[in-house]
Amino acid sequence: MRGRLVGAATAMGVAGVLAAGTAGAQAAEGPAAYRPAAGASPVRGAAGAGGDAPVLAADPAAYTDSIAPGETRSYGVELDDRASAYVSVVAVPRPGSRMGLRDGIDVLLLAPDGTACGGVRHRSFASTGGAYPLADYAERVVKASGGACAKAGTYRFVVRRGDATGGDAAPVQLELKYTAGPPRHTIAAALPTAPGGWSSQPPSPRPTGRARGVHGGTGFDDAAEIAPGAWQDTIRPGETRFYRVRVDAGEQLFADAEFGAGAADRGPYVVGGLRVGLNNPGRGYVMNRTGSYQGRPATVSLATPPAANDGGDGGEAARGMSLPGWYYLQVSVSPKVRGDGGVPVALAVSVAGARPAVATGGGAGGGGRQVTGVEPVAAAGAARRGERLRILGYAGIGTGSALLIGLGAWSLAARRRDE
Repeated sequence: MRGRLVGAATAMGVAGVLAAGTAGAQAAEGPAAYRPAAGASPVRGAAGAGGDAPVLAADPAAYTDSIAPGETRSYGVELDDRASAYVSVVAVPRPGSRMGLRDGIDVLLLAPDGTACGGVRHRSFASTGGAYPLADYAERVVKASGGACAKAGTYRFVVRRGDATGGDAAPVQLELKYTAGPPRHTIAAALPTAPGGWSSQPPSPRPTGRARGVHGGTGFDDAAEIAPGAWQDTIRPGETRFYRVRVDAGEQLFADAEFGAGAADRGPYVVGGLRVGLNNPGRGYVMNRTGSYQGRPATVSLATPPAANDGGDGGEAARGMSLPGWYYLQVSVSPKVRGDGGVPVALAVSVAGARPAVATGGGAGGGGRQVTGVEPVAAAGAARRGERLRILGYAGIGTGSALLIGLGAWSLAARRRDE
């Protein structure tokens, strides 16, 4: 049956390999491996951009697959003509692995007639500090003006992996998820607009006082929920820990991660040995920030544009902040870092209503230190925390037929992102 709905019995061999790999990593007391959603169904995507692709059901369903270097896998999603759609993939290298300079993941969503819904999204494994789980989505955004990808039908989600030369050529684990949400213009219409960019400075000094203990999750599904405030965790070299923070429409997120406070052993100097990443409620990429480490306290910070903005011309960070809801912080320590007992990490998290940037860089409300590295955003709205806008209308998706369609060219030049 074309466009078959995938079931738990599909590709059980893949599931066994993934489960064994996770259990083995934990039993060996090494860095905790990425853990996909509980109950995720194993599936095998169609080879290439054609063939009989399995159809992914909407959230809360989740799926696992794997992909080897140079392979292309594709999956079907049944979309109506009303809801926006976000089809995501998490690509997970083995903890501590070294990846090739041209290795990474491309994602693309194609309409039934082969039209690309937005450009190809590229995420690179290449990192001087280590290979981390990476995630992004391809999206079909329903706007008031309609568009080529606004029609109902069977769409094709395509994932391609790059060239592993010089790195780990083993297949990497994939976690797949499809989320439906309201048309984008219904979100934008709920927010007032204002010209100019947004301040990257927190509205007040970073949270202080006694930090609360937290144990970050091993993936998006078990991410630890944290509120604004001060938190303390310990992360082993080679690990990535996940935390989720609520960011409502018109709010900005500010996060500092201070690594190694009280560390007794300096160890080697590791360029890019620390990382703080951020993904949105649909698992779309927002930004990555990295820093070097030698056992001394070091801080990596990020600041975002306001959530539920219209994207505009504000760059990749603005695109990633287009949804209100749970945002996912990922904190990573390179396997090159020395620290048998783990590296202590102090998290300081603030969420505040968006404030326009000012010439002095202080912003309304003042206080706090300057946080750099956020791109200015085009017009977006400011809203109070109580005026929450949530994504509604998640729905199950039926089956349908898949089309044979071609994939756009793979980019051979992997870029190192300050990511």
